[in-house]
Amino acid sequence: MIDILIRLIEWGAGLTRVTVMENERVLVLRKGRIDTILGPGEHRIRRAKTRLETHDLAHLRFTSDYRDALLRERPDLAETHLTDLRAGEAEVLVVLRDGVPHTVLLPETREVFWADAGPWTVETVAVGDTLAVPTALANRLVRAGLTAAFQATEVDEGHVGMLTVDGVLKGRLAPGTHAFWKLGRRVAVKHVDLRLRTHEVTGQEILTKDRVTIRVNLTAEFRVVDPERAVSAVKDFEEALHRALQLAFRRTLGALTLDRLLAEKVTVDAEAAKAVRAEMARIGLEVGEIALKDVILPGEMREILNRVVAAEKEAEANVIRRREETNATRSLLNTAKVMAENPVMLRLKELEALENIAGKVERLTVHNGTEGLMTDIVRLRDR
Repeated sequence: MIDILIRLIEWGAGLTRVTVMENERVLVLRKGRIDTILGPGEHRIRRAKTRLETHDLAHLRFTSDYRDALLRERPDLAETHLTDLRAGEAEVLVVLRDGVPHTVLLPETREVFWADAGPWTVETVAVGDTLAVPTALANRLVRAGLTAAFQATEVDEGHVGMLTVDGVLKGRLAPGTHAFWKLGRRVAVKHVDLRLRTHEVTGQEILTKDRVTIRVNLTAEFRVVDPERAVSAVKDFEEALHRALQLAFRRTLGALTLDRLLAEKVTVDAEAAKAVRAEMARIGLEVGEIALKDVILPGEMREILNRVVAAEKEAEANVIRRREETNATRSLLNTAKVMAENPVMLRLKELEALENIAGKVERLTVHNGTEGLMTDIVRLRDR
């Protein structure tokens, strides 16, 4: 009964009762101007020309059409109930709620939080030219699920990352994971392999000095020793190496006849390789062994060369046969001279021949010859 009476008195006085819960705050506007912010509890306020705006603290940010007016016209009231955060031109604010990262404010952005929804603390991070996020901070933000504020890239072992910001080279990145703030600027990382690699040039057509079209396969070992120069001096250093190999061997092989090319293959490799190494050194590449792997001839040219080789080998065989025949004839001549000068040697050869023949037949008949031989032998013994 008393409560009803009090309400009637309040109503007659133009007052109304407002109950604010623990997780609520009420913005009071009177006659169109910000009057106060009501905290938890029961409040009596004038009813006429009064407008109430209720906010749930579960929504940590203070979002209202009157936000800027409140911060500008009633700074005392804003300081009591709100936490106003604004990032500078070259800084990022990491906003922590009760010591845990809650949000990230990028440069020149602003957020207003309910102070009672905290406690709120702030870590200020300076933004450098590379836009890099400190590794420890990036790990904390990943654990908190705040990855939208930055982008990450990973550089593999044996590689180096060349960082560019808005097209300007800023330096190299070591193997590992790297993060960069998303500030509307173009951040790119080009991965450069520093390991020793092999580059192949296959099916390169070349016209020799004697107008024979051949195809060659080349191989070259190389590695990047100056990545800054390699990515800035040319658009694609591997394409530059490919082109250098093509041109160097085209100039060298095109000045030779086919016969000389095949005969001086190793020398040709050395001359062309020297030119390629000098050119690649200027763009930060160290070129190792360069080899002319294969020389592929047209089908008709292979047949011609096969016939030429066959003819050469046949001629060599004929020369060898003639030489052996000459040697055999010379040997026979020498033997004949020895026998002519030594009758005993001749007779021994005759006996040797008879012995060989006798071993191959069942019966051997000799007329007069044996007697003469035996008589000569007896006569030789008597001397």
